[in-house]
Order: sequence, then structure tokens, then C-alpha cells
Amino acid sequence: MRLVFLGPPGAGKGTQVKILSRILGLPSMSTGDVFRAEIASGSELGRLAQSYMERGELVPDDIVIKIVEKWLKERGVRNGFILDGYPRNVRQARELDELLKDLGVELTAAIYIDVPEDEIVRRLSGRLTCKSCGAVYHIAFNPPKEDLKCNLCGSELYQREDDREDVVRRRFHVYMENTRPVLDYYRKAGKLLIVNGLGGIEEVSERILKELRGRFAKFSDGSFRANG
Repeated sequence: MRLVFLGPPGAGKGTQVKILSRILGLPSMSTGDVFRAEIASGSELGRLAQSYMERGELVPDDIVIKIVEKWLKERGVRNGFILDGYPRNVRQARELDELLKDLGVELTAAIYIDVPEDEIVRRLSGRLTCKSCGAVYHIAFNPPKEDLKCNLCGSELYQREDDREDVVRRRFHVYMENTRPVLDYYRKAGKLLIVNGLGGIEEVSERILKELRGRFAKFSDGSFRANG
């Protein structure tokens, strides 16, 4: 099974990818993690990505696509994979389809975790981060034992600039504007699954698994095909 997970910041993509990766026994990839690994290795792609990241610029599609291609080829794709937050635009989606076609496989589904804007704001604007150890808390979901003090090291907690409500709303609208064409691309291809992202972590996981079970029947070789 070859899956991509999409959804706005705060939708819980990373958490669900980790859960599905464990349940399905598939390798998963977050572009941010892969960028950091490439940079740490000192590879040419890593150095190129770092040069843009240090300037606060988006890493160009050409570099992102090459890094994802390298990751997929190193791990093999016939037995499946899960991509977290990739592709981010239609060009990346098309390039991914072409790469998989060259490798003799195709994407199984694109799963979009749907969470309303106000809930995203509630989730992200309530986050507090420790200035010393980086531990993350939440005013509603995971409050510190002492007000604005880290449970682990006792240091001061603060709200990151990108967790302010006005910034969160701006990030949400930018994401939706950029991602809507990707959703349309996968919808036209008959590969888009939209899952309600409200509720507990396990509840959302069950919805995702239910969608996959309902839409796909397993072949004996481990690949999947759409029912009906």
C-alpha cells in the first residue's frame, strides 16, 4: 500500500502517519526529517536544501523531488510506503506519479485529514514550548503542572511566534490555497480519501483504517485495488 497524507498544520498528520506505519508495517517519510538527515550526512542534496533553509526560503521543487526520489529508491516501493505532507503542489504530485510509474507501481491513495480552521487555531494557539529543553505543552490538552513552567526542567514556557492565533490563521489559509489543487488532482484520479480529523487520536485512526478497508481489497502480492 502506497499512501500520501495531506492536511493543514495541526491536523495530526504526523501522529496518524506514525500509527499507520506501525499498523501496516510500512516505512514512512516526513520531508522535514529527510531534509535534516540529508543535511546531517553532508550530501550534496542536503547542502543545497540547507542553503535555502538557512535563508528562510522554501526549498525548490527540483531539490525536494530529488530528495524524495532518493528516499523511495533506497527503501523500495513495491511493498509500500507512507509520505507525510508530500506532495505539496500539483507539480510534485505529477512527478511522484511519474517516478512510481517508472518503478512499476502506482499510488494507492491520498488521505486528507479534514479539520476546520477554528479547531486548528484552538490546537495550535494553545501550545507552549519550553525555552530550555523544547518540551511542548498545551493549555487545554496537556497543561504544565505549574503555570508557565516546564515539568521536566522547570524552565519558562513561552508561545512561539508561529503559534499566535493570527499567524495560525494565516498559515491555514496559505496551506489551503496551495493544497486545494493537489486535492483536486487526486480527486480526479479517484485516489482521494477525506477523513474527519476531529476527535481523539485513536478515533481518527479507526476512521482512516475503515476508509482503507472499505475502498481497497488486498491482492495476494500485497498490492491493493479499489473495490468496485
